[in-house]
Amino acid sequence: MRVAVVGAGVMGCAAAWALRERGADVTVHEQFDLDTARGSSHGRSRIFRIAYPEPYWIRLAQEAYTGWRDLERASGEQLLGLYGLVELASDRTLTSARALDECGVSYRLLDADEVRSLGAVLPEGWTALRTEDAGVVFADRARHAFLDVAGADVRTGSRVESLDELDADAVVVTAGPWVGQLVPGVPVHVTRETLAYFHREGPPPPSIVDLNAETGGHGMYSLHDPVHGLKAGAHHAGSPAEPDSDGAPDGAIVARISAWVRERFPDVDPEPVEMDTCLYTTTADQSFVLDRRGNVVVGSACSGHGFKFAPAVGRRLAELATA
Repeated sequence: MRVAVVGAGVMGCAAAWALRERGADVTVHEQFDLDTARGSSHGRSRIFRIAYPEPYWIRLAQEAYTGWRDLERASGEQLLGLYGLVELASDRTLTSARALDECGVSYRLLDADEVRSLGAVLPEGWTALRTEDAGVVFADRARHAFLDVAGADVRTGSRVESLDELDADAVVVTAGPWVGQLVPGVPVHVTRETLAYFHREGPPPPSIVDLNAETGGHGMYSLHDPVHGLKAGAHHAGSPAEPDSDGAPDGAIVARISAWVRERFPDVDPEPVEMDTCLYTTTADQSFVLDRRGNVVVGSACSGHGFKFAPAVGRRLAELATA
């Protein structure tokens, strides 16, 4: 079976890997180069976590964890750095505790001294919840590992203007912020998010997230960066964006991130050493679009938290494409 994959972000790479597992002949079309910073999947690391406030996402993360381990064995690469994850919340009910209990996933509640031993500050009256099977996915390394193991025909500089031009039995569209241009009616909106890097000494820290009392989701977050030590950002803080336009980091968001780093991490220099942007392609409820329409399979699976799920999403897209 011949399958064309449009877009070589992490979901496209994962789909190519999973399609080859099923014996498909796969061609990947990428409009830029494989390491472009124009999309959503570039960078050295992304958060990996099992902890979620809903059991559905915990179980999907567990499925993805198995897939990452499968890919590590096949590629010979370390793709996960399991340094742990700590949720910080002004109210314990905001944490993932209830869903983790339901799924039988262990966790620990930390006191202020334990949080301080990790290099962070726990605000007075807040709750800290730590899970161990969490940390980071080495993002660029992971994307290349998917393609290396897949052995797919990857065509860079190949911008697809219409799916009709592709000669394939099935087409998997993993075009991120460009999905709406290729498959009209996909219910997503695009924002340009800003993140910053900070110099941090010492061993890799756990990923840390401040849970937002208004939304119940992530507010601010930090994770290990292999070059500078710490990467941090403000989740879903960006402005609407056109994917074909260039965009610089938002200075106001950088200032907000720096202020949070100064408050949470007293041992880290709060002056950024690098800044970057990333495009989020988001649905109204931050779920994923995994759908088949004729011979077209749509994989719009980001919503700002999709990278960690890539092996599970890739296998689901492959199943849809070969059904």
